[in-house]
Amino acid sequence: MNRRLSRGWLLAAALTALLPLHAARAEFPDRPLRIVVPFTPGGGTDIIARQLAKDLGQNLGQAVVVENRPGGSTIIGSDNVARSAPDGYTLLMATFAHAVNPAIQQKLPYDTDKAFAPVAMIGKSPNVLVVAANSKFKTVQELLAAARAQPGKLTFGSYGNGTSAHLAGEMFKNLGKVDILHVPYKGAGPAINDLMGGQIDMIFSTSASVSAQVKSGQLRALAVTSPKRSPTYPEVPTVAEAGLPDYFVDSWYAVFVPAGTPASVIDRLNEGIRGAVGKEDFRHAVEQEGLVPEVGRPEDLGKYVTSEEDRWRRIVERAGLKQKP
Repeated sequence: MNRRLSRGWLLAAALTALLPLHAARAEFPDRPLRIVVPFTPGGGTDIIARQLAKDLGQNLGQAVVVENRPGGSTIIGSDNVARSAPDGYTLLMATFAHAVNPAIQQKLPYDTDKAFAPVAMIGKSPNVLVVAANSKFKTVQELLAAARAQPGKLTFGSYGNGTSAHLAGEMFKNLGKVDILHVPYKGAGPAINDLMGGQIDMIFSTSASVSAQVKSGQLRALAVTSPKRSPTYPEVPTVAEAGLPDYFVDSWYAVFVPAGTPASVIDRLNEGIRGAVGKEDFRHAVEQEGLVPEVGRPEDLGKYVTSEEDRWRRIVERAGLKQKP
């Protein structure tokens, strides 16, 4: 009898010990979350991440803070997330560079395909070829003519090697058969300031980073990089329309977490992001920045990024853009 009672007490104790674990899982999230943005504050990715943090926090019932970790063509911020606990409390706001870095960088501190788990696409937008308001260039053809007349003299800024602003410029050089010097920055803010100050000639910027300056007249948009004209810039031609057929580059924004994050947590985050992106204030805010919201399932994002990795690997190899060790 005593042995039976002892076994009963042990079993009850074991079951009791498991209850807090199950409860903790069921209550995710039970503390604040952070979204790591691999760029400086003030750029398009930062703007979109902060709006998402606000609306996602309301959906999850927890604070969501944005943490900027710029540098290394988004590698520094991405590596921070890759090394974080796979518990759903650390999110990466990934961009185009996430799919391009494996092709363009000789060595990464993580394996992109194995270090991260997809959560949700946020949306897509074109890049915009912009010059300063006082620039002498009014059209893409004028810019191409100047670049051909003086090889290597014109400059274009980007938000780091492997970002959409960089690759959009490299594709422009390749298809236009021109030599334009690439000047990488750590984020949108410093690059745009130098563009307006006359230190560089142009940027193939993400729409979200320059929409306010274009609307205020501080910058002039010459073309968009998407296959079709953007609703945000209906009067601005595509680069293909302006003289470079077959040219197109899309920027995108998506959320990832460290690999190994439980599927139930990823599903909860996906649900929360769907609700956030569906809110009127979120859509209004990001559509003003040129972003077209587009949220799907985690597996949809995984397939899309794989296809982007394959496409840009071929482009990078053809253009000889892989970084030397």
